[in-house]
Amino acid sequence: MTRAISLRNVTKTYGRNVRAVDRFTLDIAPGEFVVLLGPSGCGKSTVLRMIAGLEDITEGELLLDGERVDGVAPGERDMAMVFQNFALYPRMTNRDNISFPLRMEKSSEDPRPRVEATARMLGIEDILDRYPSQLSGGERQRVAMGRAVSRRPSCFLMDEPLSNLDAKLRNHLRAEISRLTRELGVTTVYVTHDQAEAMSLGDRVAIMRGGVLQQVSRPRDVYAVPANIFVATFIGTPRINLLEATVHAPLDGRMSIDLRRQRLPLPEPLSPDHQLLRIQQGRRIVVGLRSEAVRIATPAEARPGEVPISGLVEHMEYQGHEALVHFNTGSRPAVVADLESPRPAPAPRRRRRAPGAGVLSRWMESAGARAGSDPAPAMGPVVAVDDPDPFARETPAPGAGRPATGTSDLVVRTSPDVQLRPGAQVPLLVDLAHLYVFDVEGRRICPAPSVLPGLDV
Repeated sequence: MTRAISLRNVTKTYGRNVRAVDRFTLDIAPGEFVVLLGPSGCGKSTVLRMIAGLEDITEGELLLDGERVDGVAPGERDMAMVFQNFALYPRMTNRDNISFPLRMEKSSEDPRPRVEATARMLGIEDILDRYPSQLSGGERQRVAMGRAVSRRPSCFLMDEPLSNLDAKLRNHLRAEISRLTRELGVTTVYVTHDQAEAMSLGDRVAIMRGGVLQQVSRPRDVYAVPANIFVATFIGTPRINLLEATVHAPLDGRMSIDLRRQRLPLPEPLSPDHQLLRIQQGRRIVVGLRSEAVRIATPAEARPGEVPISGLVEHMEYQGHEALVHFNTGSRPAVVADLESPRPAPAPRRRRRAPGAGVLSRWMESAGARAGSDPAPAMGPVVAVDDPDPFARETPAPGAGRPATGTSDLVVRTSPDVQLRPGAQVPLLVDLAHLYVFDVEGRRICPAPSVLPGLDV
């Protein structure tokens, strides 16, 4: 029997001020495979341990099939956990390791039939009578999985089970885990920092940062419609191109996105997504382009929705099945503060007011803080552009029609057969259907979010 798992505003606090998990809410259907994805230290393993009962919940509720189980002991939750470090008993044979939880649960039953069936399922019949020290890393992980499978639990909890293995073995076991969990139909929560595992295994992917849930979607939707800059940059290889930009929306002309030295004219009539950009006129924005959203082609070869730009070739990366071309288009890459960190930088602490400070001094201090503050501060765990004035437009010098070489701002995926000389100016076509626009707080503006802030009054 498989079970539904629900976490409602779950918070885990260590000490007074350290919040490892902050108001985490997620519903997992029976038999669903959900992956918790995020950088190391973001709180995903803490969530898994709270589900297992190995960590107490500071605030919120954990429900199994609609029944609250916050205070239920781990052994009574009918869950099996697979750890990163295998956690096998070194003085027991692999057969004994697999049968150990069966003997603990029902000592009167013979565990051998179930152990043999599990071993056949995992292809480890010939190593049952060996010891863990005599096995390779992949074989040890199979034995650890066998110990979990033999119990026939209602839920599998897997905490980065493949991270200690080499790439080839990791890919092989990933396929086995996918096959096994679908054959058994058991609810599975899988923790990893590897996006390839998350995208290939999960029915849904839950991305975390700083203990906060950023987005929960199907793998395809996480890649195609990221909720914010952090998700967009964390998912996808190579990393999404982020460029500083402004919206140019004249009343009597064509609307465009200004990339400093070049512009992306928006097709008319404007799509609903592009119409929303009009209110961003004059504001700082960040444009996101996946490497496959740009192709090498002349303006005459443009398809509907594609607009031309050009770029200078900086260098090429040959990947075997493809090539990555680094271009300089004269744009400025967006510098995002603490993008790869597991949690955002803490907000600066307010300076204590000196004793006896009067009303006038407090007013002057407040006014000075407002005058010197960033007009668009970062919002909680969401990243922001880290530049005091990143969108100051530079006027090209007279006769300077091409950007200077030395800095690439755009990576384009192309065929491995393409041969380009560094320094060559190449025509490019940008597919505006795959254009992302984020505000300076990292929230996605285009494609339009499903819920528009401030419009529900």
